[in-house]
Order: sequence, then structure tokens, then C-alpha cells
Amino acid sequence: MKLCVIPARGGSKRIPRKNIKEFLGKPIISYSILTAINSKLFDKVIVSTDDAEIAELAMQYGAEVPFIRPQNISDDYATTIDVINHAISFYQSSNIQVELVCCLYATAPFITIDDLLQGYKFLQADTDYVFTATEFSFPIWRGFKINADGFTEMLWPENYSKRSQDLEKVYHDAGMMYYGRPEAFLKFKPIFGKSSKIIPLPHYRVQDIDTFDDWLRAEVMYRMIYEK
Repeated sequence: MKLCVIPARGGSKRIPRKNIKEFLGKPIISYSILTAINSKLFDKVIVSTDDAEIAELAMQYGAEVPFIRPQNISDDYATTIDVINHAISFYQSSNIQVELVCCLYATAPFITIDDLLQGYKFLQADTDYVFTATEFSFPIWRGFKINADGFTEMLWPENYSKRSQDLEKVYHDAGMMYYGRPEAFLKFKPIFGKSSKIIPLPHYRVQDIDTFDDWLRAEVMYRMIYEK
């Protein structure tokens, strides 16, 4: 079985009820649910939640909610891998074999069907995980900090005179989705490891949504890209 799991707990702190807050007229989780369903890649698209309201809304948009997530993996300390492990184990306990898993975040309105298709193709025999990422917009090798005396101090002074184009490219997680092999999740293998590949995304489609400022920025970006 090809499984898509959308984690969506109810207790978000910085943006209350973030996973079902309206994003340009629709609950933000609906974007992830509909993209996953319309991709036709998955046998099941489920939402893992501890919240009855989120569960009901998820089902209205076509996702399944086969269980209510236990409290021990619903607090601020629960990890993505904890949640995915629970979902895999739920099906395995019913003798349903899971051949691949896609963890798709509830706050990922910029994810596209093409992203999901590309991730599926990238998950080869030698690969544990495939995830979306983007290049840092400024070379981190020329970053600096403020020292104890309040003055600037380069982290890598040897790079001061180097041209930006001569510095190695560095990427960061786009925070949208993670394809993985069930055995990799179950063994708690790190996602950002030597057996992982990325789907590179342009900067204009990547925006963390952790604060109200992030939310407003994401709405502006979405309108610019998708609304004619």
C-alpha cells in the first residue's frame, strides 16, 4: 500500500488552530489533502490528528481518519518520525503492508502534484528518503555572528574575499513533505542523512508558516503565483 500521512495536531501554539485556519478562503489543510488525492499516487490519504474538529474537516475534503492520534505523540515534543511510525504500525497490526510513505505537512499550500510525482520517482532502492528543499538565498559560508562585545565576527573568515559563485551551494528543508521507506521510518533513520535525496524548489515556492507574519507572506506569495 502507498500511504500519504498528513500530521495535523490540534494544539498549535504560535498560530492557534493553524492546521485548519483559513488560507485564502479554504482551510489550509485542504490544499495538502486535495493535492495528495488528485495526484492519484496513493492508496490511502490519511490525516493523523488528536483533534475531533480537524478529523471532521479532513474527512469533508476526502481524507480518511482511521484513528485518533494518542496523546503521547500529540504534544510539542512529538517528532514527525514518531507520528509516521504510529501510522505505519497501525496498518501493519492489521496485516496491511505499507510499501512507501509520504509525510505531507498540513501547512504546505505550495506543494504540487508534480512535486509528489517527482519525489515518487526519486525514491529508488538505494534511497531512504526524498524531501523538498531549496538553496539558501545568501551563501551561509560568509555568515557572521555578534560576539560578546557586540561586534561582528565572521564564522568562516577564510571566505571573506571569495566570490559568492566560488562557494559551495547549501540547501535547507522546505518543510513540505518527506517520502520514505517504511523500514527507514521504523528504524528512526535521520531524514537528513547520507541516503536521502532532495527535490529542489525555487525560493518563491518556499515559505515556513510558523508566525502570523509568515502566514501573511505566504498568502501574498500564493496569490502572485497561482491567482490570475
